[in-house]
Amino acid sequence: MTYVADTVPTLTVDAPSGLIAYRRFGPRGKTPLVLFQRFRGTMDHWDPAFLEVLAGEHDVIVFDNAGIGRSGGVSPDSFTGMARTAVEFLRQLGTDQIDALGWSIGGFVAQMLALDHPGFVRRLLVLGSGPGGQNGSPGPEPRSVEVMVKPENDDEDFLYLFFGLHEDGRRRGLESLRRLDLRLSDGSPQVAPEAIHAQLQAIGAWGQDDASAWERLGELDIPVLVANGAHDVMVHAEHSFRMSQRLRNATTVIYSDAGHGFLFQHPERFGAAVLRFLA
Repeated sequence: MTYVADTVPTLTVDAPSGLIAYRRFGPRGKTPLVLFQRFRGTMDHWDPAFLEVLAGEHDVIVFDNAGIGRSGGVSPDSFTGMARTAVEFLRQLGTDQIDALGWSIGGFVAQMLALDHPGFVRRLLVLGSGPGGQNGSPGPEPRSVEVMVKPENDDEDFLYLFFGLHEDGRRRGLESLRRLDLRLSDGSPQVAPEAIHAQLQAIGAWGQDDASAWERLGELDIPVLVANGAHDVMVHAEHSFRMSQRLRNATTVIYSDAGHGFLFQHPERFGAAVLRFLA
């Protein structure tokens, strides 16, 4: 099957932080839905089946933030900084409000964007992520940290990190990985070591209350969708519950048969949940 995300051209815009690469597809007119990617991920790592569902009803923007993938500039070493460069890019597109969907560390960036730029985010989706700080949730499995920082990851690494150990999860995970092949085989740039180091610095600081969203969640008065898989080995699903206790207007969804990559394990099912939330 050919997906719309596999065929749309890559565009660029000159932002204050450098030349930013992005793709935009789906019907215009509604608030744009902007996606924020995971650790070491680029816009080529979004599952096109998931994007297909979103683009059926929404104006979707995927992009490589400053210093990542096809974009120029230097990656900030804080999630506050990454949020700032994202806003600079989006304002260059003439956008003054978005719906923000952040997965993994993209969820950290999306939270800081909503907190530091009031009014810019209409609705917020925090997926496979958490608020940081000392919120009392369990940490990542030790093995997951070792796997995520390997110089190169293979299918088995991604299946462990994203899709859990159940046979159905592995099957769906392999299907998702193969859907990425078209974009990734087309000379897709990897995230440079300097950018990985910057992301790791930001992750290290995220555990401190003064560099995270944890103590500030009460500031958010917009609707928030918090979701995860019950078997996430990197960001324990309890982070989602802790967030829901502090947010004023939150909906929390946990998939009992999935891990960190639940949105790609169930692209149609979760995609439909996203569309209902945005509506």
